[in-house]
Amino acid sequence: MTLAIFTGVLCGVMALGMPIAFALLASALALMVYLDAFDSQILAQNLINGADSFPLMAIPFFILAGELMNIGGLSTRIINFALALVGHIRGGLGYVAIIASVLFAGLSGSAIADTAALAAILIPMMVKAGYNRNRSTGLIAAGGIIAPIIPPSIPMIIFGVSSGVSVTKLFMAGIVPGLLIGLGLVIAWWWVVRKDNVEVFPRKSLKEIFHETKQAFWGLLLPVIIIVGLRGGVFTPTEAAVIAAFYALLVGVFIYREIKLEHLYKALTTSAKMTSVVMFLASAAMVSAWLMTIANIPAVITEAVQPFADNKLLLLIVINILVLLVGTAMDLTPTILILTPVLMPVINAAGIDPVYFGVLFVLNNCIGLLTPPVGTVLNVACGVGKIGMDDIMKGIWPFLLVEVLILILLILFPSLVTVPLHYLTS
Repeated sequence: MTLAIFTGVLCGVMALGMPIAFALLASALALMVYLDAFDSQILAQNLINGADSFPLMAIPFFILAGELMNIGGLSTRIINFALALVGHIRGGLGYVAIIASVLFAGLSGSAIADTAALAAILIPMMVKAGYNRNRSTGLIAAGGIIAPIIPPSIPMIIFGVSSGVSVTKLFMAGIVPGLLIGLGLVIAWWWVVRKDNVEVFPRKSLKEIFHETKQAFWGLLLPVIIIVGLRGGVFTPTEAAVIAAFYALLVGVFIYREIKLEHLYKALTTSAKMTSVVMFLASAAMVSAWLMTIANIPAVITEAVQPFADNKLLLLIVINILVLLVGTAMDLTPTILILTPVLMPVINAAGIDPVYFGVLFVLNNCIGLLTPPVGTVLNVACGVGKIGMDDIMKGIWPFLLVEVLILILLILFPSLVTVPLHYLTS
C-alpha cells in the first residue's frame, strides 16, 4: 500500500504539471500522512541535509568549469583540433563531432551543455557541406550522452552520493564504456554516410595539425589532470571540480584572453541557476528516500524481484528494462535520485558489484535522454538544429541502436567494466 501511495501521488502530481522536486516532496508528504508520522521539522531537516553533502559540492564547480570552457574558447579550439585530424576523410565532420564529444566529456560532464555547444558550431557546418540535417543533429545528440559517462560526470556524482558508492571508482569505471560508445558511433556513422555525397575538407599539413594541437593543448590537458589526480589520490572528485573551474578560468583569462568581466558574470549566474535546480532536486529526493526507508519500500521491491535474485544476469536485464522504460518519461537526475535508494538494496542482496551497476544505471539513464517525449538532450538538439522531434528520430535511430547494443554488451560481459576498473584503481 505504501508503494502504491508513493508512486500514485508522484505520478499524479507530475501528470498535473508539477515540477519533479515538488512532486517528490508531495509524495513524501503523502507517505508521512499515511504513516501518521507528519512532522514539519523532520521534513525541513531532511530537506536541508539533502544538500549538505561534500561530494555534491563538485556539481556547481563542474557546471561552472563547463561554462568557462565554452566562453573561454576551449570548445572551439578542440573542434578545430578534431577537424585538423579527420576533416579530410569522407564524412569527416561526423567523426569530428564524435571525437569532440569524447574530448568535451572529459571537460564538463554535462550532456546538455556539450550537445548545445557542439550543435551550435557543427550543425551549420555540416549542413553547408551537404550532410543530412536530421542525421547530423541525431549524431551530435547521441554523442552528447558520452559526457555523463566519461569522467568528470555529474550523474555519477549524484549516483555515488545517493548510493554511498565511491565517486572516484565510478569515474574510473566510466572511461572504457564511454570510449566504447564513441567507437560504436564511429562505426555507425561510417555505415550511414558511406554513400552520401558530402564535401571533403582538404587534408591539413603537419604544420597546421601541430598548430591546432598547440591551440587545443590546454583544453586537452584538463582531462589528463583530472584522471591522473584522481587515480593517484592527489585530490577528491570535489577538489577536482574546483581545480577544473579554476583551471578553465586561468586559461580563458590569461592564455586565450577571451573571458571578460561581463562573460564571467554570465557564467556565474548561469551556473548558479543550474546548480539550484540540481541541488533542490537532491534535497527533495533525500526526503523521499528517508520516508521510503521508513515505509520499508526497498524491502517490498526486493521481495518483488526475489524470483530473479538467484540469477544476476536475469535480474540485471529486468532492472535495465524497467530503467529504460522510466527513462522515456522522466529526466536523468530525478530518475537516479528516485530509483537509486530503491534498487541498491536489491543489487547488494544479489551480490552485484555496486560500481559496475552504477555504470550500467547511469548509461541506461543517459540513453533515456535521447528518447521522446521527455529526452532533454533530444529537445536541446532539436532546438539548436532547428528541426522537429519527428525529424530527429529519423536521423538518430542508428546511433541510438548502437548505444543500446553497447548497454547489452556491458550487461552480458561485466569484465568490460570491472577489469579496467581493477587496473585503474589498484
